[in-house]
Amino acid sequence: MNQTELLEEILLLARQAGSAIMGIYEKDFNVEYKADESPVTDADLAAHKVIVNGLQHLTPDVPILSEEGKETPYDEREKWEYFWLVDPLDGTKEFVKRNGEFTVNIALMHRDKPVLGIIYIPGKDVFYFAAVYIGSFKLESSNILTD
Repeated sequence: MNQTELLEEILLLARQAGSAIMGIYEKDFNVEYKADESPVTDADLAAHKVIVNGLQHLTPDVPILSEEGKETPYDEREKWEYFWLVDPLDGTKEFVKRNGEFTVNIALMHRDKPVLGIIYIPGKDVFYFAAVYIGSFKLESSNILTD
């Protein structure tokens, strides 16, 4: 799979995670708190599941570091050449307030540098994305993407 094809697949994956988030956004949802007292909702966990399952299918040999995933010790992470860095629902406090100011964030990292990144705003259906050798873009009408 080339970089453009991978980018297209990750855009679709971000949209699927956004759909999972918005399905929960419209209903009553549970809010729990992590050890650092930051909130976590059903939407965080649903988006995490969508993204992790999708990334494991697309790139089974690339590890995933997700805010909602299990903690991986640094001595293991420091050996990773490439890895996915994921915040399935960035802005959980805003999600809880229902103000629409939250995103899905997915990045492919090469050591400590991003080589591909997507920020998706589910409430506005807007993408910001970039990839090395491709450029950076804003996609406002994501209905051109098909699942």
